[in-house]
Amino acid sequence: MSDRKGSDPNEMPPSAQDLRDLQEAMKQKATRATEAKEKSHFDLVNDFMFKHVTENEIQIVRRLVDNALRDGKTEALVYQFSSDYCTDSGRAINNGADNWPETLQGKAKEFYERYEKYGRPQGYKLKAVVVNFPSGMPGDVGFFLNWESEKPKQ
Repeated sequence: MSDRKGSDPNEMPPSAQDLRDLQEAMKQKATRATEAKEKSHFDLVNDFMFKHVTENEIQIVRRLVDNALRDGKTEALVYQFSSDYCTDSGRAINNGADNWPETLQGKAKEFYERYEKYGRPQGYKLKAVVVNFPSGMPGDVGFFLNWESEKPKQ
């Protein structure tokens, strides 16, 4: 309707039925968009909670480490996920509790188990950090892989 710029001011306006039809079409479009967003979220949660870490995801971690190494860093953010996926919504991680790994689920738990099996024995360190706080609540958790040498104790 608003795209009818320059139309004749004496022209008949659209009928009330036309407006109702347009309004219904707009509602249906919004409903389809909401349903698509909900399905996308469901698929994301389903993938995270019930599928396994893929070879592609492992390659991404290796690429992130390579990029950090090239940049002269000794740490890389290698994985990020919603704190909602932790059994306690990220509270143990945010508070630095020793039992934070017990709160992991899905792919985050699997990534941590891979770290325990392959990374720790090779001298890597892993820390989990809440990286953002939308509305003051824990948002995403980041896994940071570190390969810095141990600092001598003085």
